[in-house]
Amino acid sequence: MPLQILHSSLVLLFFGIILGVLTTLFSQLVHNDYYAFLALGPGGTPQTIFGYLKIKLLGLFAIRDPYKPASIPAGLPRPGYLTSVPKRVGPRPDVRGIAPHRQMDQRHTGEIHQRFRTFITELVAKNPQGLENGTSCLEKHGLGLFAAMPLNKTGNCPREIFHLHAFDGSSHLTLHPADASLVIRNGWGQTHPLGSGGWLRRWVPKGFMMVYAPRDEAELEVVKEIVAAACWWVGGVDVNGKMQANPPVERWTECSEVDGVRLL
Repeated sequence: MPLQILHSSLVLLFFGIILGVLTTLFSQLVHNDYYAFLALGPGGTPQTIFGYLKIKLLGLFAIRDPYKPASIPAGLPRPGYLTSVPKRVGPRPDVRGIAPHRQMDQRHTGEIHQRFRTFITELVAKNPQGLENGTSCLEKHGLGLFAAMPLNKTGNCPREIFHLHAFDGSSHLTLHPADASLVIRNGWGQTHPLGSGGWLRRWVPKGFMMVYAPRDEAELEVVKEIVAAACWWVGGVDVNGKMQANPPVERWTECSEVDGVRLL
């Protein structure tokens, strides 16, 4: 009998030690992951434990391959804006997070970034009837570009065309599916983890994507063209005069359901 008690005690002690080790390791992993979330900087999600838990939950529904362009629906009322995009030189940057969604290397927040900001404010000055700027309502911190009369409404924050991240020089925007495919295939960006549409449009538009930070003047010129394409898709504003022969003639609103409610 005493041997049985000793054996049972040793078994309980063994499993207690294993449970303690696993609990410690799990706690350390969560601790490190939480501080990695905080290290992404301020964004649309509060930097609190509740914000962290929200992101971990949404991560269960994230796109698994952000480099795979979405299919292009038939019958879109407007064509894409971009005719060609050169291949981006070098590997893609390391991108992490959901909200915030950030570029961790190949960042540029110096002179090129300032020129990028100036370009956005100049776009508004040149197109005062169609464009506005202000603080992003998705990012809640960065410079945002908005359509005065959006043609492509996408639920949450329907007028936002684009926003810029001071943290890394990257940006988020929404494009015509054909333009998005061209940008992704040539290495200039990737789909946002929550950009698959459906009920996830409560947080970001369908097709929402990151465009990587331009590293030099040549790359900035390419990114300017991508921003111009976003102006065309969301706001119907042709900032470069490319689509004068095919102007938008109807308002097209993509619809989806969020919690059973049809969004327009």
